[in-house]
Amino acid sequence: MPALSFDPAEEATRVDAARLFAMRHIVRNIPERRLAPVGRPGGFAGRRRGNGLEIVDVRLFSEGDDIRHVDAAATARTAKTHVRTFRDERDRAALLIADFRAPMFFGTRGRLRSVAAAGALALAGWRVVEAGGRVGLLVASAGTTQFLPPRPRERSMAEIAGALESAHETAGQALASGRHLREPSLAEILDEAVGRALPGTSLILATGLDDEGEDFARLAGAACRRFAMTVLLVRDRFETDPPTGAYPYRLAVASGAGPMGWAFFAKGRERNEARAAPFDERIERLAAAGVAIRPLAADAGFEAMAATMEASDGRR
Repeated sequence: MPALSFDPAEEATRVDAARLFAMRHIVRNIPERRLAPVGRPGGFAGRRRGNGLEIVDVRLFSEGDDIRHVDAAATARTAKTHVRTFRDERDRAALLIADFRAPMFFGTRGRLRSVAAAGALALAGWRVVEAGGRVGLLVASAGTTQFLPPRPRERSMAEIAGALESAHETAGQALASGRHLREPSLAEILDEAVGRALPGTSLILATGLDDEGEDFARLAGAACRRFAMTVLLVRDRFETDPPTGAYPYRLAVASGAGPMGWAFFAKGRERNEARAAPFDERIERLAAAGVAIRPLAADAGFEAMAATMEASDGRR
């Protein structure tokens, strides 16, 4: 099978499903530092002894069920024999959350933040799949959200890669047309993710932390009590180290383009101190709430990005 080739110019502004799917080879070259959650080395889950400890549901008894799993309360309440269904509580599931809102379509070097976010989530998803887990997706773009429930193996990543490409293209077309859609805040996106995820799921959010909304840090802290949550903070080089000068900008408002303004960046130490404080405060606020933060440079190579994200699938 011939190797896939990708155009660097297109990769800067476009999410390619084939490129995301091909990223599997990157995480395969990063060794696992501890056992996979299946309790054994490697990424393939064999059948374990026992039935696990987590109760999935309670149903009517049928021939072949283990009598030891009879649910006494349900049986007494309905006068019909019911049994509990269990699953292994070590089964890992991750929900990838992609922020494709308008502010993510920004970039000055290498690629757009939205494209980098898609790549980072693909890397995180492949790490979970390689360890035998299940991966799902919640993507916010063009004023809507799309949800794919967690599924195992390569098929899940194929669906996720296709959904990321489609959602990114839709959001880009909405921006190019000049339509200014009402988009949810980051707090609203996280609230939907929490409502869809099962307890114990790892939440992996790739975002620039724009338009957080009210109480995003508080909501994230509350989510950490039920989930392992990681924020992949994707930042453009202009945000972390802007060149000295004056730059015009225009804000987008509901009725169209807003008034133009100017941003001024000073030189040397004064500029660095002025620009570093807001980002440190944002990261520290989430870290204090128990959220794992992985700052990622939008123009970094995906191999380097994978090394930075090594623990981004929920492990500490």
